[in-house]
Amino acid sequence: MKFEALDAKMRKNEKLFDQYVLPENYIIVRLDGKGFTKLTKETLSLEKPFDSKFHEAMIATTKHLLTIGFKVIYAYTQSDEISLLIDKNDSTFNRKVRKINSVLSGEASAFFSMYFQHLAVLDCRTICVPNKEMVLDYFSWRQEDAHRNSLSSYCYWTLRNHGVDYLEASKRLEKTSTAHKNELLFQHGINYNELPSWQKRGVGLYFKDVLKKGINPVDNTEIQFIRKEIIVSYDLPIKEAYRDFLSHIIYKKRDLY
Repeated sequence: MKFEALDAKMRKNEKLFDQYVLPENYIIVRLDGKGFTKLTKETLSLEKPFDSKFHEAMIATTKHLLTIGFKVIYAYTQSDEISLLIDKNDSTFNRKVRKINSVLSGEASAFFSMYFQHLAVLDCRTICVPNKEMVLDYFSWRQEDAHRNSLSSYCYWTLRNHGVDYLEASKRLEKTSTAHKNELLFQHGINYNELPSWQKRGVGLYFKDVLKKGINPVDNTEIQFIRKEIIVSYDLPIKEAYRDFLSHIIYKKRDLY
């Protein structure tokens, strides 16, 4: 078989199961650490339930993903996951799902691995979202998930640090109410409401137009210019205030400051 015919045949097979995000739909991509429980516990020996170095690595990785060619409107990271909201008009890789997944997974895994100097893998999934309301629903869901997991993690590791084995600690927290979990922490000297917001609600990242001042090298006069900068929000609002915050970003109301 001639190369041209073989090439056409193989490429046809490659494209057979291709999926594309439909036009005028937002693209949400979620990346999750693969085997990060073992990585953080056995390989990196990080603090529990939250480690500042790991937190900084996730933010750095998220920042990196904002700079590799996709038109990302908003990014959110909590625990070992990253969510990216990509503009509905972005046509990178012709909106081909397998390319979006493979490139973002590869970039995130490589960057995180280099940051810690240990092999780490993040998997990736692409979600098609038809309207802004569902976008708000998605990020509200991820923030609430962060809150629930954070509270449970603090309770679990508080019990473990007081001599309770992992099976008993897990059993004690089964079907336990939020109020009971807060009381458990309070009895051990921890006020959950006073913990850092990033541990409870995650962190948001987005671009903002920032007004800068400089000097014109030609005539040495002062000039003003606008530069896009990545803003990292460590203290995100919650519930309806969070939805308003996201709407402000999605609708691109960029007040200069």
